[in-house]
Parts: sequence; C-alpha cells; structure tokens
Amino acid sequence: MENPHDRSDRFELIAACDGDVLARLANQVLADDPSLSVLQEPTPQLVMQQVVEPVERRPFNLGEVVVTPAEVKLGDERGFAMVSGKDERGALSGAIVDAAVAGGHRLADDIATRLGEVATNHQEERAREWAESKHTAVEFETMEDDL
Repeated sequence: MENPHDRSDRFELIAACDGDVLARLANQVLADDPSLSVLQEPTPQLVMQQVVEPVERRPFNLGEVVVTPAEVKLGDERGFAMVSGKDERGALSGAIVDAAVAGGHRLADDIATRLGEVATNHQEERAREWAESKHTAVEFETMEDDL
C-alpha cells in the first residue's frame, strides 16, 4: 500500500483521488485560515504519456494526455498536484492537501488516513475489474516451437 507521508506516493494518491474528496479535505485545511498563495494556477495542458513496451522493455510515447497541474504555498510549505483531465478545482485542492501533509498541518494524519482509504478502494476496484475481465483473455498458439 502507498504511504501518504511519502511525497512520491502522495502524488499518486492525490492523482487517483476524486476531486470532490480533495475539495472537502482542502476546505477543512483552509477553515483554519492559513496563509495561502497560488504559485501555479491550475491550467489544463497536454503532456506526453510514456509507457514501456512489454517485449523489449523500451519506453515509447503513447500519445498526449490532458492533465491539470497546480502549485501552492501554504504557510511555509509548498504543495503540488497534477490530476487527469480538465479539473482545476481538483488540482488546486490536491496541491493544498499535499502542502498540508508535507507541512505537518494538524489535519495531516486525518488526510493521510483518507488518502490511504482512497488507495485501498482504488486497489479493490482494480482487482474487481481484473476479476471480471480475466475470463476474456485470449491465448494464442504459435508454430515457432515446432520449427
């Protein structure tokens, strides 16, 4: 399971989190009226999605995808988030959540717990989807071994 206190893991958890959940968490942080400045406005943009080709294990560019990044300064701590699609509110909320956890805000442990729950739900959903789709796998026979 991902560790919400590890920044790299937290980025993944925030990206997988629903925008409404992020907004609720960010609003709870902002209820304390901390000093907040937006360093990078949440603006949708295109980034190249790179994947690893499974046979030769070489990276290749799959194509461009739309993401929305945002960066804030909450008190003395900087926060960053990048979410899929056009989601300005989710990106800004994610950046606030990142800064709150990184800066040890009084709600940091509660936020980390909620992000952990999101990760668990995400893993369970992926397992359910795999269980539904694995029966549709196709096996191919080749003649290469017969030569």
